[in-house]
Amino acid sequence: MLTRKQHELLMFIDKHLRATGFSPSFEEMKEALRLKSKSGIHRLITALEERGFLKRRAHRARALEVVRLPENVAPRRSEAVPAPAAPAAPAFTPNVIRGHFAPGLAGVQKAANEAGSVALPLYGRIAAGLPIEATRDTTMVDVPAALLGGGEHYALEVSGDSMMEAGILDGDTVIIRRGDTADNGAIVVALVDDQEVTLKRLRRRGNSVALEPANRAYETRIFGPDRVRVQGRLVGLLRRY
Repeated sequence: MLTRKQHELLMFIDKHLRATGFSPSFEEMKEALRLKSKSGIHRLITALEERGFLKRRAHRARALEVVRLPENVAPRRSEAVPAPAAPAAPAFTPNVIRGHFAPGLAGVQKAANEAGSVALPLYGRIAAGLPIEATRDTTMVDVPAALLGGGEHYALEVSGDSMMEAGILDGDTVIIRRGDTADNGAIVVALVDDQEVTLKRLRRRGNSVALEPANRAYETRIFGPDRVRVQGRLVGLLRRY
């Protein structure tokens, strides 16, 4: 329990420390408490030290430190009140896809997929000995509209591994934009001698046309310009797993 003067002095010292960073002089304390002599300040400081409210720093002038305040006084922000905590980071939420789907959701997804797809004729497997038109049947395949640009398109099922190093595997469905011209280096559907249909990379070399496989196990075939007819250019690929 502090006397009124002890309490006044302690609060004055604390306020001065927080405002200036150093303790007040004895003269300032005497004036603040309206005492006639500095000896009264000495006695008050000693009493506050004995009660554990003040502490003197050795070998330093005007070096008083407020250790604690009376219980009925609000704590100083700089010492007793913790700084506002930084906003907590949001809890980690893994971004994963569920392994099971509600039937209703699956139906919505199917409808959305179908709305963004185009049905193309699937002419069958690219087979030697027949032009594309001869393999036509009534089978259709749904293709994402994003794979298609302008022009007419059709689909073919790949047979063999001659284009595997270009990422085209046996059983894949390739999307072809119909046309009779293609840039040098494009992968095309080529009709050779009006008999054989093949999917190869087109290279023009002078008056010759080379059909390059994408598999080191196969050889490049070279033809005269009148023996090869381009029937379309590869623009997309579908694969089932």
